[in-house]
Amino acid sequence: MSLVRLNIKGISYSQTQNGAYALILNEIEGDRKLPIVIGAFEAQSIAIALEKEIRPPRPLTHDLFKNFADRFDIVVKQVIIHKLVDGVFYSSLICERDKIEEIIDARTSDAIALALRFDAPIFTYKNILDKAGIYLKVDPKNEDDETADDSVLVDDILAGELEPTVSQEDYSSKTLEELHKLLEEAVNSEDYEKAARIRDEVSKR
Repeated sequence: MSLVRLNIKGISYSQTQNGAYALILNEIEGDRKLPIVIGAFEAQSIAIALEKEIRPPRPLTHDLFKNFADRFDIVVKQVIIHKLVDGVFYSSLICERDKIEEIIDARTSDAIALALRFDAPIFTYKNILDKAGIYLKVDPKNEDDETADDSVLVDDILAGELEPTVSQEDYSSKTLEELHKLLEEAVNSEDYEKAARIRDEVSKR
């Protein structure tokens, strides 16, 4: 079976299911997306790894694993999403130490959080993408807008209705000084998803 390389398109949140998020993976050489429902902690950890400029005051669990692995010369070479059963994705970490390769079973959300920290590529098998991959609906008005957000809500995934999502809070009316203050408060309170959205607004300015 042939492997298909994926990258991370973004993370979306559920408006009705508390603590439910969707991680959106995108095939590099194609337009299909692979949505994976994940928990709040994993979503936060992945968002932190994506936002290089946001550093938590204490290491998260995945940061601890990375520090531990670095200390003992263990490298995560790649992540493979290798199975899909009843809507649940199964993944493996391909690790190497002293030129000996080991395969370790992992939850997909944890595997991807670690892949980001090790700069490891993410793959899945073509048959899994054929089965679970989707094409997102795009609003024709935003079709040519490179900044258009084509992530999807968890509710829409579960309902089978895939539409673009919107930001949870509008920061456009805030000044840069207010945004930096909000960003600092969000990081200190360890609300990293909010911090990521604020950082995005700062980047636009």
